[in-house]
Amino acid sequence: AIPLLGAAVAIAPAFKMKFWNIGAEGQILAGGIAASYFALFWADSLPRPVLLVVMAAAGVLAGGLWGLIPAVCTARWGTDETLFTLMLNYIVLGFVKYLQAGPWGPDLNANGYPKIPMFDAAALLPKALGVHIGWIIVLAVTALMFGYLKYSKQGYEIAVLGESENTARYAGMNVAKVTIRTACLSGSICGLIGFMVCSGTNMTLYADVAGGVGFTAIVVA
Repeated sequence: AIPLLGAAVAIAPAFKMKFWNIGAEGQILAGGIAASYFALFWADSLPRPVLLVVMAAAGVLAGGLWGLIPAVCTARWGTDETLFTLMLNYIVLGFVKYLQAGPWGPDLNANGYPKIPMFDAAALLPKALGVHIGWIIVLAVTALMFGYLKYSKQGYEIAVLGESENTARYAGMNVAKVTIRTACLSGSICGLIGFMVCSGTNMTLYADVAGGVGFTAIVVA
């Protein structure tokens, strides 16, 4: 439920703008990769609170970057964001498999296939009421997103652009800027979810760590 709600909240502003972000799955994986780097190689060097904050920030930045790429191409050259974001899923999936089979995967699972080692305890999210604190973070993000879309100037720009790009241009809005900003925000939240599924639920990174929630979240959003 935590990654499903989080991913739905992430892609909701993009959908409201009529930017069809079908890349949540890949953006979750991108965030998971960035967070996992610090979990695997910095766990002994940073205090636990600092480590978790750094992992979360890395996930947000990586997810935002993966959302930024198709947004820039759509805003600048009019590419189809549906196909672009969908195809990016498979690129980042291939990179996870490469890390799993190569640089980060010295361990073997029960079937003899390479796997990335489990995270150190310092890199795992603490629990609240028996569940990792991702549920608190996601509820907070949901409330913030509601306020952002309903009451902020940027939320209003998203709504106008979703209704009519010509109207948005006539009103003096920078359509490219709004598109890039919103897609980047969408990817950033997905990256945060990637951090949480790796650190809070699965305690490691692997190719199917997102579990398909990036696609199921489309229905939820």
